[in-house]
Amino acid sequence: MNSKANAISTSLIIFCLFSLALSVQAESKAKTRKVTKPATKTNSTRSLVSVDKDKKAVAELDTQYQRAVKMNDAVTMERILAEDFVLVTGKGKIYTKNDLLKDAREGKTTYEQQDEIEQTVRVWGDTAVVTALLWLKGSSDGKQFEYKLWFSDTYVRTSKGWQYVFGQSSIPLPQNQ
Repeated sequence: MNSKANAISTSLIIFCLFSLALSVQAESKAKTRKVTKPATKTNSTRSLVSVDKDKKAVAELDTQYQRAVKMNDAVTMERILAEDFVLVTGKGKIYTKNDLLKDAREGKTTYEQQDEIEQTVRVWGDTAVVTALLWLKGSSDGKQFEYKLWFSDTYVRTSKGWQYVFGQSSIPLPQNQ
């Protein structure tokens, strides 16, 4: 397959995943509307408290995940990642849950830094998106690396709790940023 076909395939996959996330979000909103009581001051306050609680829970879970990656902790990563998890990098490379767990178990990448510098969490019903600036520093297959990148992680509330279902990262940022 040539590079143009690869780029088209990657774009289609990203579009399909984004569309799926939006449809899950829309379905979640539709279900919420059906069972939601009319807005009152008490219900609104409860909803705000619930959203804040969800934001804190997802922020902590994402921080746990980043720490697990840094430590090559495949057990924690496996608990947080959904079975059908997909990560798409800024260069168009696609990783599955099994790919990331294999990399962690093999320990080919060691991290000195794998830390979120900024983090924003947004929650819509049973879907949450974490947007963060990540600082990475370490070595992989004997080659040193250090860079920052933006990423968006999508979490969905399941019967097992919040699960990380989709991630997308930017290309590494220029060194002066």
